[in-house]
Amino acid sequence: MTLSSPTAPNPNARSPKVSIIGAGSVGTAIAYACLIRGSAGSLMLYDTNAAKLHAEVLDLNHGSQFVPECTVGGSDDIAVTADSAVVVVTAGAKQHPGQSRLDLAAANVAMAQSMTPQLLAQSPNAVILFVTNPVDVVTYAAANAVDAAPGQILGTGTVLDSSRFRYLVAQRAAVAVANVHAFVVGEHGDSEIPLWSTLSIGGVRADAYYVDGRPVFDGTTRDAVTAGVINAAYEIIAGKGATNLAIGLATARIVEAIVGDEHRVLPVSAVQSGAYDLTGVALSLPTVVSAAGAGRVLEVALAPDELDGLRRSAQTLRAVQRSLGV
Repeated sequence: MTLSSPTAPNPNARSPKVSIIGAGSVGTAIAYACLIRGSAGSLMLYDTNAAKLHAEVLDLNHGSQFVPECTVGGSDDIAVTADSAVVVVTAGAKQHPGQSRLDLAAANVAMAQSMTPQLLAQSPNAVILFVTNPVDVVTYAAANAVDAAPGQILGTGTVLDSSRFRYLVAQRAAVAVANVHAFVVGEHGDSEIPLWSTLSIGGVRADAYYVDGRPVFDGTTRDAVTAGVINAAYEIIAGKGATNLAIGLATARIVEAIVGDEHRVLPVSAVQSGAYDLTGVALSLPTVVSAAGAGRVLEVALAPDELDGLRRSAQTLRAVQRSLGV
């Protein structure tokens, strides 16, 4: 079954076709964010649950008066994704309360290995963007399942984690979040590393940020913020069962960087080929994102403990990869 909006594609739409695999809470949040932000000229959803898909496509289309023009459709036939510029993959088992992202690895790795060749058969030049957790291991497995160009397959990585980091720092510093510049690197998970050494608040380093003559970000505060970043997903999952809204916005932003060929630096997850001497693993580092996907990695100067943490994070991910035979 194939569904689409009654509006013909807009020849002046700012972005090409984007397809989303999975019409669950995350997939529909991404579609909604892309629709509101005008991220795509057309959005196509694929899901094997035809009834759920039909309802989601109708719901999105019923708001078409209030958003930038965009054709929205969907099907339980994967051919609906053909000729996409970007394919966003959210399908897979979801994380439950008390479960780590790495606990999801086996089932979702198998999905990625079987799904990726099918998606590239429909859209050989598409950038494939994985959201499915554990996103680093899934991205690595998907990239190794096909003969794709370097960076053509990537994951959302720590883009959302970095946003959480910036939000928590902005709250403590009492400034707008747009004035905080910071990255989280490594695994999208428990071994991730917030980069305090390169954090900037309106151009001021964290260790030099004072209010009323007192340092705001002492060791205790840094530890609390770091814990808040790492445990954010667990807190949300415990309260409402899933994280979906913020990852929807984060994914829409990555999509825009790809379709707009922006060369924007984002901490996406990609198979590493030598930055910080890391190879044989997919994890997040500040990466130039363009129409080709994940490109050059910017090797920002890391504090010794941050570099050690990054290497430990890579080891954690490699151990999971080995256990799954990928």
